[in-house]
Order: sequence, then structure tokens, then C-alpha cells
Amino acid sequence: MIGILMTSVIILAAGIYVANWAFFNMGRLPAGEYLTEETSPDGKLTLKAYVTNGGATTSYAVRGELVFNKEEKKKRNIYWNYREETANISWTNKNTVVINGHSLKVPDEKFDFRNQ
Repeated sequence: MIGILMTSVIILAAGIYVANWAFFNMGRLPAGEYLTEETSPDGKLTLKAYVTNGGATTSYAVRGELVFNKEEKKKRNIYWNYREETANISWTNKNTVVINGHSLKVPDEKFDFRNQ
């Protein structure tokens, strides 16, 4: 009985992990076409925006990629929103960026329409 329970828990955990990786991992977003970019007031960060075309069955989406200009860190996707074709980016200070009305404290916060 304990073996069946443990096996069920392991299968469930693996299924949740795979579903998260396949459908909600921001690292797996399509690259898209370059739109625009804005650099933070202190010059340490740049937010680059790209538009992706999902094809005939889905709408356009905007992906925001945070680039670390003065550190050896990997760039990260911090913004993903569906049914958008443009990106309006502004920095309110060195740690806060607003993209299409969504304010994010960088580098930790993210916006992903799939998790709203």
C-alpha cells in the first residue's frame, strides 16, 4: 500500500513539473522580432521588447527580456503578454520598469499573462 502511494506521489509530482516546464516556463518563450529597448537610468539594465506571431490560430504577444549590461548574468524573460503588438517601455527609477502599463521591480518581478 505504501509503495502504491509513493509511486502515485512521484508520478503526480513529475506530471506537475513537466506541465510547468512545457507550458509556463518563461525560458521557453519564442524569440520573436525585435521591437524596441530602453536602458535604465543608471545604465545597468536594458529591457528589450520583441513581438511574436503565433500563426493563424493565436494572436500576437510581446516578450520583454532583461539584459544585465554591467554584470556577467544571463539575460532573462520578465514580461510576456498576449494580444499585444507594441511595447511602451519607461523606467520610473533604476529598479522599476513599466511596460505597457505593467510595473515591475527588476530584476526579481515578472509579468506572465498565463499566471494572472
